[in-house]
Amino acid sequence: MEVTEQKITTIPRIGDMAPDFEAMTTKGKIKFSEFAKDKWIVMFSHPADFTPVCTTEMSGFAIRKNEFDELSTELVGLSIDSIHSHLGWVNNVREHTGVYFDFPIIADIDMKVSKLYGMLQPNESETAAVRAVFFIDPKKKIRLIMYYPLNIGRNMDEILRSLEALQISDKHKVAMPLDWKKGDKVIIPPPKTLAEMDARINDDTCEKVDFYLAKKELSN
Repeated sequence: MEVTEQKITTIPRIGDMAPDFEAMTTKGKIKFSEFAKDKWIVMFSHPADFTPVCTTEMSGFAIRKNEFDELSTELVGLSIDSIHSHLGWVNNVREHTGVYFDFPIIADIDMKVSKLYGMLQPNESETAAVRAVFFIDPKKKIRLIMYYPLNIGRNMDEILRSLEALQISDKHKVAMPLDWKKGDKVIIPPPKTLAEMDARINDDTCEKVDFYLAKKELSN
């Protein structure tokens, strides 16, 4: 049986600090460690400009940008295309659909950022970034990562749901159950001592399946 040699790609992990870089974007040059201070960042890659699935995705981010703004979150796109290609694509979509990509799109023509973030996955493509999404908190720590293949578009509802879940979890020190969406009950952290367990058993203010699984509503 023939064994195919596998190329090892370094990919940042959840909990890692987001790798720093400098890059040209459609909004000018940025240094990532200094970009969008005190805000969350959703950075996402697409395979190529002037392609159908990518156009629907970038349009989706643009159309719902106000929802990210309300969550104090900056959007940053990326593909392995030149700044001239990006500008032409942004203008083309605006002329044909009225949708304007009003957020920076990194021109990663040298593939530096794509390699730094593991967006180039050789068994999918060596020259186009996969559809990656990095959720980065205000301290520049990576909190959640999504990967999609070249031919499958992302789900904007899930991206926004995940972002809200991360922010609410941080604020209230809770966890989110299956299919959680804003307004649903959240999971209270399980007890860590016998005393806490007894207190939970006798707590009538939350919804309990058992002492280790309890939910509550958030006031805000």
